Amino acid sequence: MSFKSLGLSEDLVKAVSAQGYDTPTPIQSKSIPPVLEGKDVLASAQTGTGKTAGFTLPLLQLLSQTPPLRNRPIRALILTPTRELAAQVHQNVKDYSRFVDLRSTVIFGGVNQKSQVSTLRNGVDVLIATPGRLIDLNNQGLLSLSKVEILVLDEADRMLDMGFLRDIKKIMGLIPKKRQTLLFSATFSKDIRRLSSEFLKDPVSVESTPENTTVEAIEQQVYRVAKEKKTDLLIKLISEGNWEQVLVFSRTKHGANKLAKKLESAKIGAAAIHGNKSQGARTKALAGFKNGSVKVLVATDIASRGLDIPLLPYVVNFELPNVSEDYVHRIGRTGRAGASGLAVSLVSADETVFLRDIEKLIGDKIPMDILEGFEPDPNASTKPFNPQQRGRKPQSNSRSGNSRSSSQKSSGARTGNSRQNSNKPRR
Repeated sequence: MSFKSLGLSEDLVKAVSAQGYDTPTPIQSKSIPPVLEGKDVLASAQTGTGKTAGFTLPLLQLLSQTPPLRNRPIRALILTPTRELAAQVHQNVKDYSRFVDLRSTVIFGGVNQKSQVSTLRNGVDVLIATPGRLIDLNNQGLLSLSKVEILVLDEADRMLDMGFLRDIKKIMGLIPKKRQTLLFSATFSKDIRRLSSEFLKDPVSVESTPENTTVEAIEQQVYRVAKEKKTDLLIKLISEGNWEQVLVFSRTKHGANKLAKKLESAKIGAAAIHGNKSQGARTKALAGFKNGSVKVLVATDIASRGLDIPLLPYVVNFELPNVSEDYVHRIGRTGRAGASGLAVSLVSADETVFLRDIEKLIGDKIPMDILEGFEPDPNASTKPFNPQQRGRKPQSNSRSGNSRSSSQKSSGARTGNSRQNSNKPRR
């Protein structure tokens, strides 16, 4: 199967080819045709499946079939939960629209809005945005969504989990009821199906998992260890294994900062990335990680989706997530495009329940080991660290996607619970 056989125009096929792709991934093969037919689509696809091109390519074709409107009002809106994902999607839109007459831009919080507003005033056909900045600019009368023809909710389950449901509903009220809506999510949870039934009309459901499953593509290893020995064990593994490009997941922002400092003290180049970091600091940390000046990137779950880090060799769960699906998203950063990958989890006694739930989810036992000198505490309680939060994300991480401003390559082209909080989520 080729991209042309899916119904894409020569201009888009040429743009895809220029990016080095010639064969669609399963999610692209399943989603592109119904989108081109103008149907609403409910799609389940995880990181690494090429889902972004699955909605970007047909969206661009639909818009390019008619001449640009006068003053170029926003005709397509793509909502994403995080700044990094928004920037990545915008890059894809730019890459694939290089041979068609369409303009696009991205807006998100954490940076000055002046340049974003200036671009919007010049007219854009496709807008990629995080909910917070979008609502801020709309409230200021700096943009209009009255001409939107196509709406995409990308990583919809993550948006719900981060508390954006109220914002999504508000945005829905700002765009025409007559529109095409595309909802992409890692899972078809009850909350996602409820959202779909409310905002999508007779959607076509498509589903795809990564070409290599978690167990098949990624070598997984658990080390049982006393909580207070985790940092020293991580330093040993990185140093003695000569690991390069290690993505380490910490449960909290404070923990990520603390761990990065300890790694630096051990002469291991490290940087932390999370929602409390400025956009400039996050961009600098990610750039250093990609060019090798930063060996270890310590992140909260913001990095489990949206960060474009191809062929990542190592992922470490310094602390296990207490939502099992997040384990899959985390380790899915490695073992992509047929490359080998190693996912290591440092598990203390109070994470025993989380490990059991993860193994149940993936349907397999993860190999386990204990290294001499780093033995687990035999007297430590196996009670979860915060039992009332089990099955939910900790408050400190649920909003780590984007800070709100005060004003408010594979063969193809490249869950949580909804809850509303009295405090507005940070974007």
